[in-house]
Amino acid sequence: MRIAAEDTKLTKTKSRWAEVGKFLTGQTSRPEDDRLPPGQHLVKNWPVLDLGQTPNIAPQNWRLDITGAVEFPTSWTWNDLMSAPQTSKVSDIHCVTTWSRYDNHWDGVTTHDLLDAVRPLPEVTHVLLTSNDGYTTNLALADFASPEAIIAHSWEGERLTLEHGGPVRLVVPHLYFWKSAKWLRKIEFATADHPGFWEVRGYHNHADPWLEERYS
Repeated sequence: MRIAAEDTKLTKTKSRWAEVGKFLTGQTSRPEDDRLPPGQHLVKNWPVLDLGQTPNIAPQNWRLDITGAVEFPTSWTWNDLMSAPQTSKVSDIHCVTTWSRYDNHWDGVTTHDLLDAVRPLPEVTHVLLTSNDGYTTNLALADFASPEAIIAHSWEGERLTLEHGGPVRLVVPHLYFWKSAKWLRKIEFATADHPGFWEVRGYHNHADPWLEERYS
């Protein structure tokens, strides 16, 4: 499945936000809550944000291709994912649309364990993520390898729902959440940077919420 979203209302609206710098505050974190990045507000629910498509991939049909400049390119099935070392993480979500949600419990495989399995070559600098709806986003290798990053199949003790990126999504909690690709389909290790869907539409290449890196 490929995205056909260039002319959608959502894409045009969010690209316009980048042009005008919507939500930018120029502030630092709030003194009363140093966990909350500038311009963010807390929510109890988990809002659903996507490009209008919800791929319906059953776990038994799921595949994760791990390609590019690695010693051991591979394609993981659901059984491969579940046979890999399992880890639980607790982290916050910070969405570029200004909401944050604290203390999310994830289960899955850490990116460090994936890196150990495929062994990126020394010249790798970036990672390009591709989703089952064709969405892409890029990460520096150092961000992908964050100690808190996890390839998650469960949230709050339950399997990830389709609307939140199930069966498998990436979670990189120290960056705005558009970098945590839903419906993860492919991880490509690259020797150069390749900006993804929102990055080529005016969104920041790095996306640190504490520096309010919403837009380029």
